[in-house]
Amino acid sequence: MTDLRDPAHRVSPRARTMWLVECAARSGVLVVGLFVTTGLWDWLPARWWAVGAALVLAAGYVALVPLWRFAVHRWEVTETAVYTQRGWWTRERRIAPMSRVQTVDLTQGVLARAFGLASVTVTTASAAGPLRIEGLDRVVALRLVDDLTSKAGLVEGDAT
Repeated sequence: MTDLRDPAHRVSPRARTMWLVECAARSGVLVVGLFVTTGLWDWLPARWWAVGAALVLAAGYVALVPLWRFAVHRWEVTETAVYTQRGWWTRERRIAPMSRVQTVDLTQGVLARAFGLASVTVTTASAAGPLRIEGLDRVVALRLVDDLTSKAGLVEGDAT
C-alpha cells in the first residue's frame, strides 16, 4: 500500500502576511462594530467584558490563522496530476488527473495584487468542484497556468 504524501510545494511566504492583513481587517470590522453597539446594550451588565473577550479572540484569530494556513496549504503538479492540500479543522487533499482538467484560471484580488500574489483555479470534470491554489507568487502562478494548460492539452491530444 502506498502512503499519500504531502504535495511538494508551499505557497509564497508573502501569503502569510496577506492572510494576516485579511484576518486583521475582518476582525477589526467585527470588534469596531461590537464596540460601537455596546452603548446600546444597557441590558447587558458586562458589555465591556464582551468587547474585551472579542478583542482577545480576534487577536488569537489574527495570530494563528495565517500561520496555520501557511503550514497546511501545499500544491504540486506532475506529468499526470494536480495535487492540492488545504484545510482548517479537517485537512483536504485533492488529486485531479490531467485528463480531467477542463480549464485553468488565474485570479488576483486587490490585496493579492498588492502583495504580488495570485490564485490558480483548476476546473475538472468532478462533482467535488475546482481545485484552488491560493497565495502563489504571481510569476509562479503564471508559469503554473502555462504548464497546466500545456500538460492538459497534451493529455487531451494523446487521447484522441
